[in-house]
Amino acid sequence: MERFFIRKLSTDSSSLSNPGSSNARPIEVDEILANLQADPGLRTRMADYSPNIRDEIRRAYLQKGPCQPRSYKFPQTNQSGINRRFIAHWFDDHDWLEYSIAKDAAFCLHCYLFKSNFVQVGGDAFTGVGFNNWKKAKERFNLHIGPVGSVHNQAREVAYNLMHQTTHIETIVIKQTSQARTAYRTCLNASLKCTRYLLRQGLSFRGHDESAQSSNKGNYLELLQFLADHDEKVKAVVLENAPGNLKLIAPSIQKDLVNSCAKETIDLILSDVKDRYFSIMVDEARDVSIKEQMTMVLCYVNDKGQIIERFVGVQYVTDTTSSALKEAIDEFFSSANLSFSKLRGQGYDGASNMRALVAVAKKNIDVNSFFTTANSLINVVGASCKRRDALRAQYQEELVRAFEDDCLIMGRGLNQETTLKRAGDTRWNSHYGTLISIISMFPSVVNVLQMIVDDNPNDSSGEAYK
Repeated sequence: MERFFIRKLSTDSSSLSNPGSSNARPIEVDEILANLQADPGLRTRMADYSPNIRDEIRRAYLQKGPCQPRSYKFPQTNQSGINRRFIAHWFDDHDWLEYSIAKDAAFCLHCYLFKSNFVQVGGDAFTGVGFNNWKKAKERFNLHIGPVGSVHNQAREVAYNLMHQTTHIETIVIKQTSQARTAYRTCLNASLKCTRYLLRQGLSFRGHDESAQSSNKGNYLELLQFLADHDEKVKAVVLENAPGNLKLIAPSIQKDLVNSCAKETIDLILSDVKDRYFSIMVDEARDVSIKEQMTMVLCYVNDKGQIIERFVGVQYVTDTTSSALKEAIDEFFSSANLSFSKLRGQGYDGASNMRALVAVAKKNIDVNSFFTTANSLINVVGASCKRRDALRAQYQEELVRAFEDDCLIMGRGLNQETTLKRAGDTRWNSHYGTLISIISMFPSVVNVLQMIVDDNPNDSSGEAYK
């Protein structure tokens, strides 16, 4: 699991230290750089250059500076009945401003170079067609600059970072010290140790109150604190001693660690299956959020001739019909690169058919009414611990009287302490068990219902009376 995170960090760092390293420098780059068009109205769009050489082209343009032909005699054009022209001293007020002799228009060097890096907003007056409404030049120049977070100012900042690599954030990341890498590895190892332990023991991660003042922040944070208290090296790089953006304790980070462990575990199971023949066992049930979940188990024989059963995941399904389960199984086989040609057995339960049986039974009014009454009886009698205890006491008294009257059937497994059982929609034997428990405890159930009617003049007494 550790290599999952270390591998990502190494990949990101190498790509920063050598941008475009996966592609060799094109032979024509030098020729392109030697023949860059100076006039902004005739330049090739930055998006038309290969991504691998754009930074070199941008750097070349920034080194040359904006195209500002100050000694050029700017032509006049009639605008609103007045002859107007570009004024050279505008260059002094705006170091980004460029002038195209070919188009008699103004352009922005920074936006031409970097505007394509950002979400495209506004027009392309200063990057494509050019601007030449000299009457409103000053007003439009200021509008183009805009507020602090404008596209122009973002492009200007990126241009500065490109020409000052030593202060750029990417350079800082690239130059991270071996000590920082070691600290990150130590912090990651400690977090993974906590994750593996909690997963192995089947314990929850999160706590009800994870604030600094809490006396119990949850299993993950408490276990991480335990490791820090017993290892000075770990203590130096985790929790409050870790960088603010690298504590590895956020809920999303905990989920990432769990998902990484799950991925590595499943990959290990699948690598053990290899090209062996295998069978699958599938079951489905509702979870506490009333969502249908399908579980998948792989069965195979390993190199030692041992039969291995491996649980490989829980998958949400919209329905438990045969077609829905088949679709979910197909999706799992595809994601796990398993071949149906190696499948030699399939095991399912009868839940899907059982649901159909219950649905048919409930369409019969008498059957539906009967089981509704039985469920209501269980709800009333088992609504509180007090009533459950009363039912248990009444049942014990009935057994004692039957024993004293010598009419109690004795035998192994008989006359055990029991209670009313609730029926479920996916198991027919649960309905059978409900009826058997009511029949065997019927006198006790009647006595408890009478107690509810006599002692509790409320809504429950009305239900008990019915």
